[in-house]
Amino acid sequence: MVIPMAKTLDFIFDFASPNAYMASMVLPDILARTGATLNVIPCLLGGLFKATGNQAPFTAFGGIKGKMDYEMLESRRFVAKHGLSRFRMNPHFPINTLIIMRAFVAAGLEGVGERYMEVVLKAMWEDGENMGDPEVVARVLNAAGLDASALLERAQSHEVKSILMNNTQAAADRGAFGIPTFFVGDEIFFGKERLGQVEEELTA
Repeated sequence: MVIPMAKTLDFIFDFASPNAYMASMVLPDILARTGATLNVIPCLLGGLFKATGNQAPFTAFGGIKGKMDYEMLESRRFVAKHGLSRFRMNPHFPINTLIIMRAFVAAGLEGVGERYMEVVLKAMWEDGENMGDPEVVARVLNAAGLDASALLERAQSHEVKSILMNNTQAAADRGAFGIPTFFVGDEIFFGKERLGQVEEELTA
């Protein structure tokens, strides 16, 4: 009997997206069911928009009657379906995530990327912290036992800035235009609503 190799799920990610938070909360069960490996790729949402000519939904669809109301309804349904009771829309939204995304890359290089992602997602989308403010970021990271000083210092390095910029361009070249975007091999899936299709592809 041939045992199929577990697949890798690439997750094009930025903390700026509430939908990325929602997807992140659902992914562990999908990974457990499929045996897939998750590869989180830090990218700047604003950079993807610029590279592809895309716009934030509130800008692109704000003038369309009923469109944003439906988007909010769909999000409430997703939250209810998956029991995401801790989710709160950040009162400071939209937040410039350049600082925390660079620090995310730095955290990955320091071997604490998974913990960093967990801490910052909670701060952004459960605790309502203004994670565009460096002082708030430092407080949140230190409180979680992460070395804020070291991470924020490394976040300013040419190495980290280049990685984030190159990740973003590579994602756009691959076909991504927004976040959350997922790739299983060459197959692209956009939005938390496609997670069912993602799981099907992982088990195909």
